[in-house]
Amino acid sequence: MSINLETLTITKAHKGLKAGDFSVKELVDEYLLVIKEKNTELNVYLNLHTDIDQQVERAQQMFVDGTATELTGIPCALKANLMRKGQVANASSKILENYTATYTATVVKRLEDQGVVFLGATNMDEFAMGSSTENSAFGPTKNPHDTERVPGGSSGGSAAAVSAHMALFSLGTDTGGSIRQPAALCGNVGFKTTYGGVSRYGAIAMGSSLDQIGPFAKSAQDTRIIWDVIKGQDKHDMTTLDTARWDKDVTKQVYSLAIPNDFLHGVQPDVLAKFETAVSKLEDAGHTVTRVSIPALQYGLPVYYVVMPAEVSSNLARYDGIRYGSKVPGSNLLEEYISTKSQGFGAESKRRIMLGTYVLSAGYADKFYTQALALKEKMKQELEELYKTHDFVLTPTTPTPAFKFGEKSADPLQMYLEDIFTVSANIVGIPAISMPMGTVESSGSRLPVGLQFMGRYGDDSAVLDIAEKFEQL
Repeated sequence: MSINLETLTITKAHKGLKAGDFSVKELVDEYLLVIKEKNTELNVYLNLHTDIDQQVERAQQMFVDGTATELTGIPCALKANLMRKGQVANASSKILENYTATYTATVVKRLEDQGVVFLGATNMDEFAMGSSTENSAFGPTKNPHDTERVPGGSSGGSAAAVSAHMALFSLGTDTGGSIRQPAALCGNVGFKTTYGGVSRYGAIAMGSSLDQIGPFAKSAQDTRIIWDVIKGQDKHDMTTLDTARWDKDVTKQVYSLAIPNDFLHGVQPDVLAKFETAVSKLEDAGHTVTRVSIPALQYGLPVYYVVMPAEVSSNLARYDGIRYGSKVPGSNLLEEYISTKSQGFGAESKRRIMLGTYVLSAGYADKFYTQALALKEKMKQELEELYKTHDFVLTPTTPTPAFKFGEKSADPLQMYLEDIFTVSANIVGIPAISMPMGTVESSGSRLPVGLQFMGRYGDDSAVLDIAEKFEQL
């Protein structure tokens, strides 16, 4: 039978599966057909999982047994840095090209227990370093809305999978905006949770104090369904927190929103116009919007690009060709190290490793890294003060819509500016969501743009609530 994938949501798919309108196999086959038709052009999936048939059979049996949940049989895509035992997880890097996961990430296991069907691993910037998916060792992913443009990054493949109807939802990781930015450029919902709200166990690490796993979905309601399953403490990840205390009713009929007016420089005029239209809709619905000053936010990007490379240099040191990853033989140990890392890592990974090693080195750690940590505390203090009187900080997700391939890759600083509105949430560990707020025209293409809500620490449920309210507008 034919299933309309364009209008399908998790809620609708569950109703159809439960009513017997279509089987799990029929649903999954529809997505596999789209993957077959589109993947050669879009380069969304690096590989399909080898046990899809077995997953389908198990999910269908759950409906027969009466143990099916809202996520049973729902097709999902996984970013290539998320482990699923027995499947390739290479983080889009040559150094891990054929690495097969020996265990399953906690978030993946929790979804497996619900009967989710995992279709495969999606393309990304190598080791999650980038904002365009141009840094993949296996070629870039193309934006389904305009194949001459990037899908964003680093989770570009996961965002494009949902937009191109190659999965009903997907998982990505967000270190400085790597879920929210591609969600905005591809027209999806992208959710970055409070740090510690979702286990990082089984995610190939980039910046351990910044990384969070989260979902891409078609709606805020679908996002909540996924979040309810993947959140919570995990004995394998000591940074996780008991989210049960966050499940209290923190929602309101009317919210107070703050726009950091001194922070909106450099936003493309048509994106800013869409943003102001979205603000007006929120005000018309009764929410209060205040223009405020949050001076420390201007330091978000420089703080991020000191702290993140420092953690990258530590996390990627393990890939030496001996303990992890592929090896390039040499005549001695030093030559083997140098050859393996030189050939195994891409240009952006090398750049960040070198930058991180520099800012941590003797004589420079106090000058850069220690100062960055002090500014991080300043940002945290200013936001905590703001959240005493406001529920959310409101910004565009990105300053521009999707840009063309090569447009920013030659200038790393221009690429880094893509993250200007998103990095702050990672630096201070608060939840944030990107919601579609319409499209703008660029060179004859209609391109989606996003609106970002940043909430106070632990207010993930309230962030999803305002997202649902905005969606209804």
